[in-house]
Formats: sequence, structure tokens, C-alpha cells
Amino acid sequence: MCEDCGCAVAPSGAEHSEEKKQTVDVMRRLLSANDRTAAHNRGHFDAHGVLAVNLMSSPGSGKTALLESTIDALKHEFRIAVIEGDLETENDARRIRARGVPAVQITTGSACHLDARMVHDAVHDIGLAGLDVLFIENVGNLVCPASFDLGQHHNVVLLSVTEGDDKPTKYPVMFRIADLVLLTKMDLAPVMDDFDPVRAEDAIRALANAAPVIPLSARKVTGLEPWLDWLRLEMGKMRNRRLSGTQPVEHHHDHTPILA
Repeated sequence: MCEDCGCAVAPSGAEHSEEKKQTVDVMRRLLSANDRTAAHNRGHFDAHGVLAVNLMSSPGSGKTALLESTIDALKHEFRIAVIEGDLETENDARRIRARGVPAVQITTGSACHLDARMVHDAVHDIGLAGLDVLFIENVGNLVCPASFDLGQHHNVVLLSVTEGDDKPTKYPVMFRIADLVLLTKMDLAPVMDDFDPVRAEDAIRALANAAPVIPLSARKVTGLEPWLDWLRLEMGKMRNRRLSGTQPVEHHHDHTPILA
């Protein structure tokens, strides 16, 4: 983890127990402050009727490619904007803007995840008026993003066939908070002998997570319809909540600081 974003690693060993306690206390205060800003963000999204979706995965799982295909499929149904998170470069934001969709790039430097304050500032750059869906593409990382609420309504976690089907077991916090899991790059499945979609789903179910699991290929544009239908359903729920004046169920993160 990185000290710059608060994900400091305390030394191991009993002789460093006080340092560990101090690190945990710092992390808890950081997460508490983050949660307050996240609630503020969610209030903005709800007031404007904007569905906020947090995309998380390891690097290279196909988040930006998924967004490109999703935008192409839904740009005539929904008004979409994207917040991109990376350590450096505006490469992903440029790809999204080339699809005719507004995108704000957050470059975190050495921070290994987005936090609610970063998203808050980006939201003000984009503006929510006239939007339907805001995608937040988090920094590629299967650890820290799981602990930081951004104000989103849903967490979508991508797992590519090139990573192996054991990632839910190795990174349980991330997959435990997923509202939807997308098995990406399924066009490569025939040549990947260490990935079995059934084993991947079984590992997710072993975490007591009943979230839907959808296999697809963004590059080949196959299997996208269940994902698009899920977005349509959640957008419909958002509109109904706004009409009825009810609020969405608050997202609950696992706020146990992750220490090595």
C-alpha cells in the first residue's frame, strides 16, 4: 500500500504493536472523514437523479474498454459522464471523450485509489445537471479501493479471464462488496486453461455474496446485453426513487484498515 494515501503499512511483530494501533487509529479517522464526504457526494447524485457506478478491478482487466462499448450501446438512451482514476496520464479520459462523452481525469500520483474528496472535486468540474449515469473508473487495484466509499450507488467489480479464477479468494474484501461482478475478456477463455467461470462464481458465493455474475467481452461486444439491462434496471430504480422521494439504501464498506 502507499503511505501517501493513508494506506500505511505498520511494521510486523509484537514489538511494534503500539505503532500498529496508531496506524489503525489514523486509518479509521481518515475513513470516517472520507465517509462524510461520500455521503455529501451521494446527496448530490440523488438530488440530480444521477446513478453513480464505481468500477473496480486490477490493472488491465478492461474497465475502459467496457466503458467504450457501454457508451456506444447506451449513448442514445442515457446521458453519460465518466470520472477516470489513474496514477498518471490522461490516456483513458481521452478515449472516453473520443466517444463524445464528458470525462474528467484524476491523476492520483502515488495514491493507489480514489477517495471521496477527489470525486467531489471532479463532480464539480463535470456538473451533474442533465446527466443520467456517472461512471467512476477507480485506480486499478484489488485492495485499497474496496475500503473507500466515493458516494456511489453501486460497486461493479471486473475479473478478467487472464487473471485466473482464484482472485475472489485472494482478495475477498473487494469481491465481498461487489453489487455486480463482470467476467471480462471471455473471448480469451478458450485459450486460458487456468480460468473457469464456475470456479470464479463459486469463490464469490463462498464470500456470502449473491451478486449477479455476468460473463462478457467488451472488445468483441459479446455478452453485453445482461450488463446493459442491469444498468437500465438500476437507472429505472433511481428514477422511481426520485419520483417517490425515497432514498437509496446506504452503501456499507468494510472499514477494517488493511495492513500487511
